[in-house]
Amino acid sequence: QVQLVESGGDLVQPGGSLRLSCAASGSIFGIYAMGWYRQAPGNQRELVAAITSRGTTNYADSVKGRFTISRDNAKNTVYLQMNSLEPEDTAVYYCNVHSILGFKYDYWGQGTQVTVSS
Repeated sequence: QVQLVESGGDLVQPGGSLRLSCAASGSIFGIYAMGWYRQAPGNQRELVAAITSRGTTNYADSVKGRFTISRDNAKNTVYLQMNSLEPEDTAVYYCNVHSILGFKYDYWGQGTQVTVSS
């Protein structure tokens, strides 16, 4: 069993920055992807950014050039640095880890609120 604990959500003005953290406890093994999804009211949950166990990254078009995903393997933590935030980035951000090959697993965090408003 894996537990994901997110932190870093906050209220920020347009153009500001935030860094989200997701700390994983438990065993994450094999080839996997760890990343961030978001869900705004009335919208479906969407991928924001992900990083695989091999270091490959993937970003939503709407955040390319503004957001950066990174990880600290020693701390089993993934980060999302968000710059030049826009009101459209307002959402609950969820951390996820899931297997890509081999034994299947898929875990979610509880979510952290990001609000971009003046």
